[in-house]
Amino acid sequence: MSNIEIGLWSFPALLLMIFLRMPIGLAMFLAGLAGLYFINGDMNMAYGKLKSEVYSTFSSYSLSIIPMFLLMGQFATLGGMSQALFKAAESWLGHRKGGVAMAAIGACAGFGAICGSSLATAATMGQVALPELRRYGYAGGFSTATLAAGGTLGILIPPSVVLVIYAILTEQNIAKLFLAAFIPGILAALGYILTISIYVRMNPGSAGVRPRQPYAERWAALFKVWPVLVVFLAVVGGIYGGIFTPTEGAAVGALGTGLIALLNGGLTRVTLLDSLSATAKSTAMIFFIVLGAGFYNGFLALSQVPQSLAEWVGTQGFSPWMILSIILILYLVLGCFMDSLSMILLTVPIFWPIIQVLDFGMTAEETAIWFGILVLIVVEVGLITPPVGMNLFVINSMDRLTPMVETYKAVMYFVASDIIRTIILVIFPGITLFALRVFQ
Repeated sequence: MSNIEIGLWSFPALLLMIFLRMPIGLAMFLAGLAGLYFINGDMNMAYGKLKSEVYSTFSSYSLSIIPMFLLMGQFATLGGMSQALFKAAESWLGHRKGGVAMAAIGACAGFGAICGSSLATAATMGQVALPELRRYGYAGGFSTATLAAGGTLGILIPPSVVLVIYAILTEQNIAKLFLAAFIPGILAALGYILTISIYVRMNPGSAGVRPRQPYAERWAALFKVWPVLVVFLAVVGGIYGGIFTPTEGAAVGALGTGLIALLNGGLTRVTLLDSLSATAKSTAMIFFIVLGAGFYNGFLALSQVPQSLAEWVGTQGFSPWMILSIILILYLVLGCFMDSLSMILLTVPIFWPIIQVLDFGMTAEETAIWFGILVLIVVEVGLITPPVGMNLFVINSMDRLTPMVETYKAVMYFVASDIIRTIILVIFPGITLFALRVFQ
């Protein structure tokens, strides 16, 4: 059996292990280990790579940004920022038809700007917004679907852990990727708000009405959001002002949210230890997936599968747009069964060499950034796509009274919004690259 055949057979073996509920990091690690054995005929190279891969992976300075952003999200929750964001949005939008759900989307967008994790955004905002949605008579499936969709803004609106991983895999500038993600992120939030407006008109009994609040109370609620703005402007302004790198910006953000949580009384010795423990657990999980992916992708590179696939695509004369469409559809399918980080780590080393040889009328850097944002969006769709959308399970676990099938029905409206937005960004790359070209 040739090396390429060994590489190709590794895919069904890997999917079988995932299907059997083996952790994705362990599945990729074992597939890579077995692949190296079959290519070389002994375990010496596999053991040698195990020693070198661990050091080369975790000595990467760029990876230190991940625990900092995760810790920032923990401190933001302790500092009451999620509640402040939701109350401010609710005071301005709550009296409209579907307004409380729209407020939840707005709060998710704001919290995503200081969190970087979809699951954390969904879980945090679910705790804040679900009681209010129930209180004003919102249907259970509509409420859970709204919060699951809103949670995806956590990885789309910078900072984003998934974008950091993509930048490392493709050797792109993290700050430029963050900048390019802003407009698509804002479009996502606006698209979800429009979706809510359409849904409540098609299903009049799905949403209640909240009394209009006086403007004095609205401005007072809005003023309480100032810590979020301070942290966001400090981190983003510092990065794009050249004061510090994205990794240093993440550390500044974690320190800033920690101080705010301390001043608000949310950060105590006990909650600090809990936050550090939760951050360490999440970081360990992510890093183990990164290690497994590095091992598996090293085996694939040795088998020559990505290179051979890129050469084959280049000689077939397929339209670049057709190939891109197929790749994005594959991401949508994979999103029904895998989490976002695993998809990125598993597929980007395979698909990126193919994209590199295609001509989309842009520079190599612009193509990489545009493709990264598209991948981020379709990966985000996977988080709310039945049957295994991770955000759906996170939110439904908080609302045991709502059957999962009701959430599935309502969330398809948000999936449709995501697909429409993806098509627009594919057809018009300038939308994604606009901020990059203006501020570069």
